Amino acid sequence: MERLNRTSAPQAKRYTEKVIQFGEGNFLRAFIEWIIWKTNQKTDFNGSVVVVQPIEKGMVDWLNEQDGLYHLNLQGLQNGEPVDSVDLIDVISRGLNPYTQFEDYLALAQQPEIRFVISNTTEAGIAFDPACKLDDKPASSYPGKLTQLLYNRFRHFGGDKTKGLIIFPCELIFENGKHLKECIRQYIELWQLGEGFKTWFEECCGVYSTLVDRIVPGYPRETAAELCERAGYDDHLLDKAEIFHLWVIEAPKEVAEEFPADKAGLNVLFVPSEAPYHERKVTLLNGPHTVLSPVGYLSGLDTVKECCEDPLIGKYVHKVMFEELLPTLNLPAEELEKFASDVMERFRNPFVKHFVTSIMLNSFPKFKTRDLPGLKTYLERKGELPAGLVLGLAAIVTYYKGGKRGEDEIVPNDDAKIVELLRELWANGEADHVAKGVLGAEFIWGEDLNAVPGLTVSLAGALRKIQAEGMRSAVQSIL
Repeated sequence: MERLNRTSAPQAKRYTEKVIQFGEGNFLRAFIEWIIWKTNQKTDFNGSVVVVQPIEKGMVDWLNEQDGLYHLNLQGLQNGEPVDSVDLIDVISRGLNPYTQFEDYLALAQQPEIRFVISNTTEAGIAFDPACKLDDKPASSYPGKLTQLLYNRFRHFGGDKTKGLIIFPCELIFENGKHLKECIRQYIELWQLGEGFKTWFEECCGVYSTLVDRIVPGYPRETAAELCERAGYDDHLLDKAEIFHLWVIEAPKEVAEEFPADKAGLNVLFVPSEAPYHERKVTLLNGPHTVLSPVGYLSGLDTVKECCEDPLIGKYVHKVMFEELLPTLNLPAEELEKFASDVMERFRNPFVKHFVTSIMLNSFPKFKTRDLPGLKTYLERKGELPAGLVLGLAAIVTYYKGGKRGEDEIVPNDDAKIVELLRELWANGEADHVAKGVLGAEFIWGEDLNAVPGLTVSLAGALRKIQAEGMRSAVQSIL
């Protein structure tokens, strides 16, 4: 079998270099490159990507060995039907390591067709490091490298207002664009790059916040040989992802016209604010995950898929998502219902084995950020507590009691202070005492939740029910 490259795969197309991408990992290749590949197919974008390795050790040598080519295996359910595709992605033109090719890296700034910068340098990547200097080759931080590139572009084109860049950070930070923009401003001040450059950056470059959503397991070790066989090439850069994808970009219509991914039949949205979409994802994807996991586990189930397909627990998951959390959000109902249905389809993905015990890491902080806001809003709007979310919290509290599920030892994994508190509360064993103690732990919640009307009594009742009759009976009682 031939090694994949542009000689062995002459069907691979070449496009104009329009995008600089910081990061060469599995996520970007399964998400951004795939989106650009689809956009090239469906529109006249015809753009390729130059990948810049953001840290000293990385994968650009591997990318260059295959001339930027690799196959992407998408698996999942689409409209209830299983999808298992293998496609040749041909939009990476080359990879650069700025630590060994600094002049080549800076020369990217001088290419007039370059228009976009995209990044995913992990949550820690968008950070200002005052130790970085303008004449470093390169600056160690990602915002430092980007400022070097922008300054070189400004100087090369003499401040031409048409040569600004459009920048899309994809790091998993809320308002990532605002954070990145602030870091660049700090470098402009630190390096004293002048008012002219500062004005050009502010007026001619756009740094736009984005939200990305796709589960990317990465290199498919178990099926790599079979996928290479299907593709017909020896491919060392195989990538794998779920079929679902969402990219929300907080940018005006002019940006969408230049980057027409939303015209390619893709789930790419250009919106005035990413905030409601961020809230939607946290509430309707992460929120149900957080409570279905302990409820499912204590009902004898091990994976998210099993929970969703179980006749009883599946109804519980549906209740929490559609009846309790969805009505607390401020987006059009039709849009929310479509997103929630897509999430349920993702939860049932036959190709992904998502163990509930992995989701239960740090359950209390997760409940605080993902479910507590919905619980309070539901109470405010409906005048009663959401029974499913209260039962979910009771299941977390019960799980943290420890003990056994059949032959399996239950070992909660959380902040030692939280685990110790639960151990002490359960030593008393009385549901009212446990409920009051958990809700009163201000170091967990930042407030005393015993003040939430009816919550102490409801939580104690759910704890008693679980202790006396078991988890499944407790679930049955609220459906």
